[in-house]
Amino acid sequence: MTEVRYLLFLGCVIPYRITSYEISTRKVAEKLGMELVEMPDFNCCGLPIDSVSHDMMLALAARNLCLAEQQNLNIMTLCPGCGGTLLKVNEKLKHDKVLKQKVNGYLKEIGLEFKGTIKVKHIVQVLLEDVGFEKIKETIQRPLTSLKVAEHEGCHVLRPKKYLGFDDPEDPMVFKKLIELTGAECLDYEDETACCGAPIIGVNDMIPLQLTREKLVHIREVGAQAVITVCPFCHMMFDINQPRIERVFNEKFGIPALHYTQLLGLAMGISPDELALDQLRVKASKVLEVLSLTQKATPLQK
Repeated sequence: MTEVRYLLFLGCVIPYRITSYEISTRKVAEKLGMELVEMPDFNCCGLPIDSVSHDMMLALAARNLCLAEQQNLNIMTLCPGCGGTLLKVNEKLKHDKVLKQKVNGYLKEIGLEFKGTIKVKHIVQVLLEDVGFEKIKETIQRPLTSLKVAEHEGCHVLRPKKYLGFDDPEDPMVFKKLIELTGAECLDYEDETACCGAPIIGVNDMIPLQLTREKLVHIREVGAQAVITVCPFCHMMFDINQPRIERVFNEKFGIPALHYTQLLGLAMGISPDELALDQLRVKASKVLEVLSLTQKATPLQK
């Protein structure tokens, strides 16, 4: 019997650029007995245009919240930026009657009304509070005890603390514990909580490349065999942009970036192919060798 049921909000980036995150999440959710309900009519969370039009951001986020209210289901996001935006707007509208009235004025034009009846959580918070560590432990069939990894959960999973508050953003422990449930060793490294720089890549791409390079240097120094992410934008910096970082700074890292759901899926006994590890730009072949696993070769890998 399904105990955890959420409306899945994928956002804009995951369906088009990081489908491996969605694929692996669905596989893991099935093992955990989670039911992820489709949200086919969603729009952008609004975050990218907040600095241009705050009211438009509020309206976009509120429309998504209204769609969830119509289905009487809480929202689970995979992107911390989407999760943070929807959560903040949800809480602000619930507690600010004037703002709620203003936004409902916009929504009225499309036949919607915000009522404030649902919650929004990122997948990390769902795994902590709704699934629970014990349930996750029960699904582990192949502990990844030979693997050493580093974590990067990004800025928005725990910030701002005022709205989230389920872990300390300056000394986070929840994500590390989730990683350790897989049997992998989660290594500490310098500047763990530092930003990867992804939010400003459209303004100045060299700063994010430098910031991620510094993180990769520190991750390499402690001997991590992979970096684990829970954010599509952070994942793009560590995975898609890693070859570019290597070219720009004339360095070689070769450190694969796995979604947490891919790491957990491997520990559950799900095959690398089912978890879409073949979609990673920095191939995870060395990780699979350490775990004594194999992956079918795609035309690009042969």
